[in-house]
Amino acid sequence: MKSYVAQRLGIAILTLVGMSIVIFTLLRLAPGDIVDILFSTAGYVNESEKQAILKELGMDRPYWIQYLDWMRQILTGDLGKSYRYDVPAWEVIRPLVPVTIELAVLSIIVAVVLGVPTGVISAVRQDTTLDYVLRVLSLAGLSMPSFWLGMVIILGMVSWLGWIPPLTYVKPTENFRAHAIQFALPALAVGYRSSALIMRITRSSLLEVMREDYIRTAWAKGQAERVVIWHHALKNAILPVVTVIGIEFAFLIGGLVVTETVFNLPGVARFLVQAILWRDYPIVQNLVMFIAIVVILSNLFVDMLYGVLDPRVRYGG
Repeated sequence: MKSYVAQRLGIAILTLVGMSIVIFTLLRLAPGDIVDILFSTAGYVNESEKQAILKELGMDRPYWIQYLDWMRQILTGDLGKSYRYDVPAWEVIRPLVPVTIELAVLSIIVAVVLGVPTGVISAVRQDTTLDYVLRVLSLAGLSMPSFWLGMVIILGMVSWLGWIPPLTYVKPTENFRAHAIQFALPALAVGYRSSALIMRITRSSLLEVMREDYIRTAWAKGQAERVVIWHHALKNAILPVVTVIGIEFAFLIGGLVVTETVFNLPGVARFLVQAILWRDYPIVQNLVMFIAIVVILSNLFVDMLYGVLDPRVRYGG
C-alpha cells in the first residue's frame, strides 16, 4: 500500500511539472501581454516606457529564467505579484478558493444525494413507469446547462415569489442565512446536472451487478430486498460511481465559470477568465496549477477509496 501511494505521488509530481510547462508555454504563445493591453487601451505606444514596464515586471528576461523563477516561488510559498493589481498574487487568490470549493462541495453533495438513490430505484424498478420517469429526468439534467437552469431558478423566484437572491457575495460571518441561500441555488442547479450523470452510472452499474450469480443466490436464500440491494449489490457496484463523483468534483473546480457569473460569486473559475484576458501571468499560472492539483488529488483520493470500498482491490508492495 505504501509503495503504491509513493508511486502515485511520484506520478502526480511529474504530472504537475508537465502541466506547469504546458501552462507557462501556452500563456506565452498567446498573442500580446499585459503591457500591450495597457498601451493599446491608452491609445499610444511609447517604446521606452514599454520596455521600462517590461523590465519592472521581469518580462524582458528569457522564458526559461521566468519559468525557473515561478517554480522557485511555488516551492517557497511566494506566488509572485499580480501584474494588474500590483499586490501579491496570493492576496488575490486566497479569497477566491473558499468560494469555489464551497460551491463544488455543496454541488457534489446535492448530486450524490439525488443521483445515487434515484439510480438504485431506477435499476430495481427496471422498465417500469417510475424507471422511465427517472430516466427522462436524468436526460433533462444532462441536456440543460447548469447556468441556464440557474437563470431559470432566479427568474422563477422573481416572477412567482417577487424575491431575488443576493446580488453581491455575502460572507457567512456577515449573514449566514443570506450566504446559505446564495449558495443553495447554484448548488441545486449544478448538482442536478451532476446527479443526472451519477444516476445513470449507478443504474447501469447496479443492473450489471444484479445479474451476477451471488446476487441470485442471495435472492434464493430469501434475504430481504433491502439487504440484497444495498448491502450486496450496491456495495460491489459503487466503484464506477465513486470514480464519476471524483471526476465531477475536479471538473467543478474549474468548470463553474458561467454559473459563478450568473450568481455573481467571486470564485476561481470566474476570476480566471478575467486574468486570462489581462494576461496576468502570475494569477493565471497559479490558478490553473491549483485546478490541476485538485484534479490530481481527486483521482488519488478515488484510487485510495477503491481499497476501502472493495476488499478485492489489492495494491502491490
